[in-house]
Amino acid sequence: MPRSKPTITYKKKDEIAIISMNRPEYNNAQNGKMTYDLDKAFKRAIDDDEVKVIVLKGNGKHFSAGHDIGTPGRDVDVEYDRKSMWYDHTNKPGGEFWYVREQEVYLNMCRRWRDMPKPTIAMVHGACVAGGCMLAWVCDLIIASEDAFFADPVVRMGIPGVEYFAHPYELNPRIAKEFLFLGERMSSSRAYEMGMVNKVVPIENLESTVMEMAKKISAMPRLGLTLTKQAINHVEDLQGKRNGMEAAFAWHHFSHAHNDLTTGNVLSGFDAKKMAKSQRTKTKKTPIKKTAAKKTATKKNKK
Repeated sequence: MPRSKPTITYKKKDEIAIISMNRPEYNNAQNGKMTYDLDKAFKRAIDDDEVKVIVLKGNGKHFSAGHDIGTPGRDVDVEYDRKSMWYDHTNKPGGEFWYVREQEVYLNMCRRWRDMPKPTIAMVHGACVAGGCMLAWVCDLIIASEDAFFADPVVRMGIPGVEYFAHPYELNPRIAKEFLFLGERMSSSRAYEMGMVNKVVPIENLESTVMEMAKKISAMPRLGLTLTKQAINHVEDLQGKRNGMEAAFAWHHFSHAHNDLTTGNVLSGFDAKKMAKSQRTKTKKTPIKKTAAKKTATKKNKK
């Protein structure tokens, strides 16, 4: 039986661990297997005393198209070795199935990764959509290429944003509302202006910029980096980040239940293709109206 391709790759360069999402044929859509493989890779980097900085990137054309809502590898019914104290979701009925699964694989896993004691850098290119934003947001720094864009279009499903609801902390509240209400793509340049991204560089300079930054960080004392990260994360939590996520997660699952009751589908009938199509906006060409002067000139020419 042939071995399945790994969902992530791991390599180490000096004191830097480079973890790459490796489902390029599906734009690095995050299924359950990738989630747990990412967790193992992060744990490996944390356990390695030589590693000072962790870089997260995506192989292929995009960083991540978000959660897997329709590839052949979608594995929502598979039980994995859970990392939180939540019970198995696979044999549970109705809304309990989704609520328990997403507590484990999305909300709590992202919190676990956000609290890793070593600095993390997201190296973002191409699409960073919905669940892809969650993966970038758990990192301490985000460096993006000029072609990168960010989006969370799930309001189209009637859902108030992704499970790791960090929007009002990554963006100011008014811009967060725009980001969600419209569901449109935010360019990396605007994300930089809003403070969500640390630096934007040409795609050909992305890796070298990230590695140079990681190298500078790795020169700092390990404990100093750890305590600094803890201090800033603690301030965010004092500002209500964790409690806000708890409320948003509950509303997220109310919307899943509402969708199921009204449409027979927790995602309101959307799959990956429909969501991608909804992101592509076509500009309508408006016919140019002739001014009175032009009309007069046209009549004269005809004469």
